[in-house]
Amino acid sequence: MHWLASKSGALPRCRMRSTAGALCGAALLLAPAAATAAAPFLEGRVVAVFDGDTLEVLVDQERRRIRIAGIDTPERGQPWAERAKQALSARVFGKQVQINEIAVDRYGRTVGEVYADDVCVGCELVREGHAWVYRDFSDDAVLLDLEAQARAAGRGLWGLPESQRTPPWQWRREQRARRRAQDAAPRGASD
Repeated sequence: MHWLASKSGALPRCRMRSTAGALCGAALLLAPAAATAAAPFLEGRVVAVFDGDTLEVLVDQERRRIRIAGIDTPERGQPWAERAKQALSARVFGKQVQINEIAVDRYGRTVGEVYADDVCVGCELVREGHAWVYRDFSDDAVLLDLEAQARAAGRGLWGLPESQRTPPWQWRREQRARRRAQDAAPRGASD
């Protein structure tokens, strides 16, 4: 476990790919004293979990859809999707969370690092084998190491047969290609 303590008391920066940067996405535990000293985290209560990496948080009476930064979990229809959603829900549903806002994605979701009970939720999902490191958006060494450990130990989705472990970004790409092929196929006379 990594405690976030530095000589200055500030949270260390991690190497997530973001123009805004990211605070301690690589850490498993957030030191309470450092969290107080370092703002600006959004804070709110989790009111919904949509899948293994997307949740809704009530922040100042406003519902905000949050996409956990640096990770990607199986999509609905993929093996392990429901277990990833259950794992996230068990960690955060109904709890107060802190969010280090990194960006807003093309769907209007806040992309951020999420902390519940002073623990980095994304790190834990990767460590437990419920998520991949989303390599298009993160090159965080600690996240990559946690994924390698989960894979080596066969934790979570890494215990599935290899044929069932398609990374979600690849699965989405394949689904889009299938839909395009179906849309381009000639229709029968009865259509």
